[in-house]
This record gives sequence, C-alpha cells and structure tokens, in this order.
Amino acid sequence: MSQILDEIEECVPALRRYARALTHDPELADDLVQDCLERAIRKRRLWRPSGSVRSWLFRILLNIHRNDIRKRKRAPAPLSLDTLPGDPPGLETQPGRLALAETARAMQALPLEQREVLLLVAIEEMSYAEAAAALSIPIGTLMSRLGRARAALRRLTETGTPRLRSLK
Repeated sequence: MSQILDEIEECVPALRRYARALTHDPELADDLVQDCLERAIRKRRLWRPSGSVRSWLFRILLNIHRNDIRKRKRAPAPLSLDTLPGDPPGLETQPGRLALAETARAMQALPLEQREVLLLVAIEEMSYAEAAAALSIPIGTLMSRLGRARAALRRLTETGTPRLRSLK
C-alpha cells in the first residue's frame, strides 16, 4: 500500500503543472491538486494495477476540475479588488512576455476538450495511451482532438509576432 503512496507523491509536480495550466490561478491550482490528492489517498483501494497511477491521478484531477467549472457557471465567484497589478516588467522582457501571453490567451480560447488534450500531451509529455486513459477516451479521439487543437492554436497565433493594439 505504501508503494501507491510513493507513486502518488512522484506525480505531485506534474499534477501541479497541469492544474496551473488548466486554471491559470496558483491558488485554485493548489486547491485542485490538494482535492485530487485527498481523494486519491482516501480512495486508493479503488485503484487497480491494470493502468498507471499517473493516469488515474490525472483523471481524478480532471474530474474535480470539470465539476468546479460546472459549479462556477451556476454561481460565479466575485472578483477581488484587493489585488492590484505590480509595476510593469522591463522593456527588454516585453516581446517574449507578449508572445507568451498571446499563446496563453489562444490556448484559453480553445474548447476545453482540446485544451485538456493539448496540455497533457504537449506540456505533461504523456504518451497518447496515457493521456487517453487519463481522459477516459479512445486514442483515436485523443489524436483528432490534438490535431484540431494544434491547428486552432496555429491559426490563433499565426503572425509569429505579438499583436499590439494601436494607440490611435
């Protein structure tokens, strides 16, 4: 039984990265990972050694995230006015940050199913089989969603340079 706990512990950094990419909020991501780990440890007897613990954990995290999205759609949380943005970054970092921000916005514009697949395969470097198991979908479905996600991301960021609003 301690072997599964060791495997769960090894997956924590990857779960945090994936949760952060899904939520774009460090606090929400930490809560999501904590809920995932709590549920996985509480229900560790339900895990069957037929698949990987990593896929099982990502499936739990994804299910919790989807449930949270449904809850927020029913009752959106108020925005906090206490947090104000800090000083703008230096001029030397602007183009890279703008390109990164544009890519992040483009990824957020993708449908949730495509974004989930893209994050698992491209960011978490999961194999197609492992990502398909985490999402509970066939590999063919995963591959078609991934292809559509990559094509949409390419279309949304095809200029290659950050787009700035004109100061007219």
